[in-house]
Amino acid sequence: MNTKTAPMDAVVSEARVGRQRFVILALIFIVTVLNYADRATMSIAGTEVVKALGLDPIMLGMIFSAFAWAYALGQIPGGWLLDRFGARRVYGCSLFLWSLFTLLQGTVGWIGLVGTSAALTLFGMRFMLGLVESPAFPANNRIVSSWFPTRERGTASALFNSAQYMAVVVFAPLMAWLTHSLGWEHVFLWMGALGMVATLFWFAMYHDPASHPRVQQAELDYMREGGALVNLESTRKSEKPKLKWSEVKQLFTSRTLWGIYLGQYCITALTYFFITWFPIYLIKGRGMTIMEAGWVAALPAICGFSGGVLGGVVSDWLIRRGVHPSRARKTPFVIGMALSASLVSANYVDANWLVIALMALAFFGKGLAAVGWAVLSDTAPKNMVGLSGGVFNGIGNTAGIITPVVIGYFVATTGSFNAALWFVAAHGLIAILAYTVISGRFERVDVAQP
Repeated sequence: MNTKTAPMDAVVSEARVGRQRFVILALIFIVTVLNYADRATMSIAGTEVVKALGLDPIMLGMIFSAFAWAYALGQIPGGWLLDRFGARRVYGCSLFLWSLFTLLQGTVGWIGLVGTSAALTLFGMRFMLGLVESPAFPANNRIVSSWFPTRERGTASALFNSAQYMAVVVFAPLMAWLTHSLGWEHVFLWMGALGMVATLFWFAMYHDPASHPRVQQAELDYMREGGALVNLESTRKSEKPKLKWSEVKQLFTSRTLWGIYLGQYCITALTYFFITWFPIYLIKGRGMTIMEAGWVAALPAICGFSGGVLGGVVSDWLIRRGVHPSRARKTPFVIGMALSASLVSANYVDANWLVIALMALAFFGKGLAAVGWAVLSDTAPKNMVGLSGGVFNGIGNTAGIITPVVIGYFVATTGSFNAALWFVAAHGLIAILAYTVISGRFERVDVAQP
């Protein structure tokens, strides 16, 4: 008996249990970097697309929102597909298809479309991009739930979620250079081709924990004993569970989950500001060139990445110190969302370096608060991990429908970004209310059997 419990009491010396789970984390991190880079292509190329195709700010706002319409609508079907067919197949197909639709956006200028026809075509392509990307984050959540014990899950979730910032750090300067030197079409063509190559690596490297050829039994036991759902895929294959509506409806009636959903909506509103209008704000609102905006946009993103990693590490550290996971997850979230609301101060400064400093602070806070996927991993019903992720991300990404359009309206009607920044900052305060008042104590939601 002692021989079995001793390794766990010593946290099983990670050097002995193996580290294949971190290889899997690196894989989903890289894929998620590509995911967010492909979403952000239009924000970098947007000013040149507007000039070349004769679009206006409202048209551009609608094109931005097209992604989120489909992305939000596809979350629940995407989550169901994951629960039904598994992460390997669904995520791999998703990666290939979103790369294809990214590439196709680069062809619009070559076929001679302008004005309304160009806007409708881009809207359709961005809509399809969002639809086929919809399983990505529920898949990340399912993979982390399968591969990581509770004490490591916050850091793992924070890392894949922080890939959104790394996408800006790595690809914003590159996409700005492509736009400036080769033309805006090349942003979409090169990013799409890169994703197609990544698909090959995905299918070669990803397997579920129980069937992975390079996972040692010691690591598998360590993950299982720490709360990782290592048999999630094998259970899916052997039992093929059928969900009942009486079970599914609990995803929509739990007060805890609704607090989590609202928090995700608010943080996603901030995300969509940064990946859609932020570079345009720097160019139109602050007078920077496209090359300057490409490089400057990377600076706050570095802070966002740092905050994202720190939030997960602090959250997991608190759990290891004996703090209840509910408090451990809420602490970085509340502090981070308070910091993110500080971006509205950019309305009251003139110097561009101060604007960037404030945006960097807001980015850092948003990253610090990005523990939502870890919270969901801790609270989602065990037999609905994929579907729970779909509902969570679907509701959260309705912010992507609303935020770009509202910002576009404010910019078109007022000629400035002042009201837009107030609108974005308010989400930080609402998120704090959601986590501290609405959600209550975070516990795993148990499905009541009829």
